[in-house]
Amino acid sequence: MSSFSKKIIICGTDTDIGKTIVSSFFVQGLKGIYWKPIQSGTEEGTDTKTVCNLLNLEPNRYLPERYKFKAPVSPHWAAEQESVVIEASNLKSPDLDELIIIETAGGLMVPLNRDWLQIDQLKAWGAPIILVARTGLGTLNHTLLSLEALKHRNIDVLGIVLNGPPHKDNPKTLEQFGDTKILASLPIFDEVNAKVLSQEWNKQQLDQKLKKYIRN
Repeated sequence: MSSFSKKIIICGTDTDIGKTIVSSFFVQGLKGIYWKPIQSGTEEGTDTKTVCNLLNLEPNRYLPERYKFKAPVSPHWAAEQESVVIEASNLKSPDLDELIIIETAGGLMVPLNRDWLQIDQLKAWGAPIILVARTGLGTLNHTLLSLEALKHRNIDVLGIVLNGPPHKDNPKTLEQFGDTKILASLPIFDEVNAKVLSQEWNKQQLDQKLKKYIRN
């Protein structure tokens, strides 16, 4: 892509894939605004609070959720248990000058309601995707299927962020068959905070890889 985007979407190939850490990574590195519009499983806390605590974000650096549900299940079912319907019309992103980093709830094909999949919402937002994937066994199938689904709908993919221990073959295989690039490979951090993420950002030279999305 050739111009600055006001939105970048962080989506995963599966649940518990590390989207929140990756979202924090990009909010920190790109000085963006964090937004997770749909949150399930609030009894264990929210990802918005996690990101705010990790990065010590000021109130103007994050947006409130549009939907929050107690049950730690798929958004459509969590909503139904509280007699709510997630409406696509209520998921329009704010028109801000600053870059918004949007973290999705779950993977691409998760239903948001009985007629609307997460990937439908990605298409509606019209923003490029950063796909978060595991490094190890199973990631090739999950990641390539996800990339195929995005390609089929003509949704732009900036690249992949891998989470986990280094793997000798999977990164180059994903780039080859997925026709995309590995933007970063994040280790399992002993401790996560703004300083650690900033050091990792510089180490992996993300400013150069994403300079089209950084305002100087």
